[in-house]
Amino acid sequence: MDLTERQTELADAALRIVARSGLGALSFRAVASEDDCSLGSVQKAFPSKQRMVAAAFTRLRDTSAPLPPGEPGRPNLRQWLVDLFIGVLPLDEPRRAAHRQGEVFAQVALVDSDIAAAIAESDTRLRGLIASLIARGRAEGEIPAWVEPDTTAWAVWALAGGVASQLTYDPAPESDVRSRLDAAIGALLGVAATD
Repeated sequence: MDLTERQTELADAALRIVARSGLGALSFRAVASEDDCSLGSVQKAFPSKQRMVAAAFTRLRDTSAPLPPGEPGRPNLRQWLVDLFIGVLPLDEPRRAAHRQGEVFAQVALVDSDIAAAIAESDTRLRGLIASLIARGRAEGEIPAWVEPDTTAWAVWALAGGVASQLTYDPAPESDVRSRLDAAIGALLGVAATD
């Protein structure tokens, strides 16, 4: 989801409300108060609460899970994916805090279709990026032709989610997680192990 500068400011205000009081406290009026602006300006920026929640979730993902620096998928896709997931997995307190915020959205998504839609949109965007990078890797000979981009992107994304969940109750050193991720992602991409 691409956000304007104004939508970004309001989404950040929405995240502050969520961090302080939970998703139940999030409303157009609360965001207007938090940002010290008019209710109408929030409604103008977001045509629906769903779009505001989607923007807040996007900001959470963008600020707590930035893409690795440089061109996506370079210098090679396998390493880029490992770096991407190491950057977001709950391996230290800031990443655990961001993971907890994401889990708040996920728990509420069980009963709130607007939040479920926001998370699904964000996941679809990231899986789409991964699939396009796999397709590019196939075209360039980095990834074997038999690797199907959409299915593999889904599997890589599911792997990261499972690892994140496991690390919340069974912490591991970053070096061990990096090594295991490298092997698992390599297997999914059909790429030989690195030395």
